[in-house]
Amino acid sequence: MNHIILELLFQKTKKIMKIGIILETKELEKAWNAFRFAVTAKKQGHEVKLFLMGEAVECEGLTHEKYNVDEQLKKFVEVGGEILACGTCLKSRQLDSTEACPISTMIDCVNVVVWADKTVTF
Repeated sequence: MNHIILELLFQKTKKIMKIGIILETKELEKAWNAFRFAVTAKKQGHEVKLFLMGEAVECEGLTHEKYNVDEQLKKFVEVGGEILACGTCLKSRQLDSTEACPISTMIDCVNVVVWADKTVTF
């Protein structure tokens, strides 16, 4: 019973943050952890925007039996997370914008950093 009361008090007093995440790698474990972090933050009620830069724009569809990046990316979208993808990085790889990863600009990346209370990079 005390645990429930403490949890309710914590939920009422915890600060909702704006978290910006910049992901620059498609390395399986790092990308997987970045999306897991983003999903967890969203589930805790935080606002989260994730900017994909460099090879990270290739994360959509990236699967592995242990580190299923695409599964975490989809979970992030399902919980209401916002993903932005560097347009120049997409174009240099001959990739198109998708609903999950819309083309964005460096201005958008700067705006994510300015918007966020905290910015995390992976």
